[in-house]
Parts: sequence; structure tokens; C-alpha cells
Amino acid sequence: MKIILCMKQVPLKDSQLKITADGAWVDEKNLSFEINESDHYALEAGLRLKEKHGGEVVIVSMGPAARLKQAISQALAKGADRALVINHDKPVLDPLLGAQILAAAIKPENPDLVLTGLQSDDLGFGQTGVVLAELLGMPHATLVMEIQALDGKLKIKRELESGWFQYIELPAPAVLTVQSGYAPIRYATIKGIMEAKKKPLKELTVADLGVQVSAEAVKMQKMYVPVKTKKTQILQGDAKTVAKELAEKLKNEAKVV
Repeated sequence: MKIILCMKQVPLKDSQLKITADGAWVDEKNLSFEINESDHYALEAGLRLKEKHGGEVVIVSMGPAARLKQAISQALAKGADRALVINHDKPVLDPLLGAQILAAAIKPENPDLVLTGLQSDDLGFGQTGVVLAELLGMPHATLVMEIQALDGKLKIKRELESGWFQYIELPAPAVLTVQSGYAPIRYATIKGIMEAKKKPLKELTVADLGVQVSAEAVKMQKMYVPVKTKKTQILQGDAKTVAKELAEKLKNEAKVV
């Protein structure tokens, strides 16, 4: 069973974000990065399927190669078998473009299953995996909490609202976006860390994949930090009048009731 895992790096959750002078994006010069949270769970899902059914887990990741290699080494140390690094220095803000680049790298692999995290912690569109399924011509499911591979089919448990779950069957190959909390994630062992250094890592560029990056459908016009303001109002009058006025302001101005 060949499983492709799409993995992304995002800034650490406690990072102090600063916006670039042109307001186009976050200044990444002094930021530290980590593996996107739901991608950790997608990796765990892939590794568990590999342990049960055999095969390999292949990491596909896009971004500056020097930054990606640390995250990829961590995934390889946990049990992934090899990695494809798509070297691309500029941030991809367009889910369609990101999916097109990933699809171009994945198609030649002819995978049995493609896994992604539900959404990225930095942009949070939750669209890349869905669009990727369309580009690959595969069925897909989102919010996945459990995967069973049965005779060429995939039995999926999906998380819905209000504590409800849905069970569906999909033909393989398919693209699944995995929800955080899928299963406890493992840590890399010393043996795994040593073995990761010997595992294959292939570097590609967007040009190698034949994808045009000049026309992104989503463009960032401006980023800014909201201006903090504080306004105090003193309500005067008897208790009944003040209570009535306060209730109206909470309802119509603050919109909290």
C-alpha cells in the first residue's frame, strides 16, 4: 500500500508575528517553524495503515528546502520511508496553486492513498486536500477520524457537529483530510533518527513539475495588526433606566446577547 502524506510547516504557535513593510505577508526571517498540527495526525494515520497492511509512506512537502528538511527528517525518523521536497521559496497563499503543485508531484507515484491534514494552522483555508482530490480524479472525505482499508475499499469515520459521527465507504485510491486528534501521535526513537539519515530524499522544483506560478487565484492585498481602541461610557439615571439602556447596548452595539 503506497501512502502519500502531504506535510506543511507553519510558524510556532507562540511566535511573535511581524508584518513585512509592504504589508504583503508575515516577516519570516526570525521565525521558527514546526510541522502543521493536523499533519502530525495524518502521518500517524499513514504509519498505522503501513504497519497493518505493509507498503510505504512517502512524504511530500513544499517550501524552502533548508527549512523543510528538519520537518521531513522528523517524519522519516517516525517511520516514513522516503520524501519528495518541492523547493519553493515564496509562500503559496492560493489553495488551488498549492494543490496543483502537489498533484504534479503525486501523480507519477500512483498512490493507493493520499493523506493531508484537515487544514493549515497559518492560513486555515481547509481547501488544499479537497482541491487536490479533484485534480487527481480521486474520491475524498474530510474530517477523518478513523481509516480502515478493506478489499480495495476504505471505510471512513468522519467527525460531524455536536458530537455526531458519519461512517462511509470509498473506493481506493482516495484523498483523505485527517482531523487533529485522530490517534495519539508517536515520538521518534533514537534508532529511527539514525535510520532517517539513510532514507531517500528527492528534491524537485516547481519548474521540474511544469506548474505555472505566475497567476495565483488568491492574492493577499494587505495584512495589518488591528488597532486597539478603548471607549468607556457612563450610564446615568435610576437603576431601572440604566439597566434598560445597558441591555439595549449589549444587544444592539456589543451584540453579546
